[in-house]
Amino acid sequence: MPEVKMTSEQIKQYIPHRHPFLFLDAVTGIEPGEWAEGYKMVTFGEWFFPGHFPGNPLLPGVIMVEALAQLAAVCFLAEEDQEAKLGVFTGLDRIKFRRLVRPGDRLDLRIESDRRRGAFVRVTARASVDGETAVEGIMSFSLLEEESRDG
Repeated sequence: MPEVKMTSEQIKQYIPHRHPFLFLDAVTGIEPGEWAEGYKMVTFGEWFFPGHFPGNPLLPGVIMVEALAQLAAVCFLAEEDQEAKLGVFTGLDRIKFRRLVRPGDRLDLRIESDRRRGAFVRVTARASVDGETAVEGIMSFSLLEEESRDG
């Protein structure tokens, strides 16, 4: 398993997500503002599995996309002078789901900066299990001034 650079507790210093909506377990590599890698351990105890789907648990695609978005937010908010900002989606493009993800899988995540213009950021994103792509595409964000952070 790759060396952990940021634990979930350290991740919480950069993004406001908390249980049950924190889907990033660790950051394993990062160059703030450029790229980041991390993972989510998919466990049987996830709150959505009893309904998605009974007897055949599958990780929802929107959760995979959200995990990638959380990694991207950490990547850009870890830059100097960005900690008081909030990353919010502005678009998804060419998102393709290519593999089912089940409890027991480790979802490996990677994002790379594609374009940046002021507060607007675009990244290429890929999530995989055992080297096999589960989802990939392009995600866009705005980095907004955050008014408050409860937590």
